[in-house]
Amino acid sequence: MAKAATIKVKLVSSADTGFYYVTRKNSRTMTDKLTKKKYDPVAKKHVEFREAKIK
Repeated sequence: MAKAATIKVKLVSSADTGFYYVTRKNSRTMTDKLTKKKYDPVAKKHVEFREAKIK
């Protein structure tokens, strides 16, 4: 069997609220760290979320 191309990643808020999203990414095509601007309900505004490992 082949190894799966998609992996789960945790997107942690840069506002240091502790809020995070869990998403998937293709590890073969996206080799760099994932960053997205998404809504943080704790901070009540859109902030940048950065990729972190799922423990």
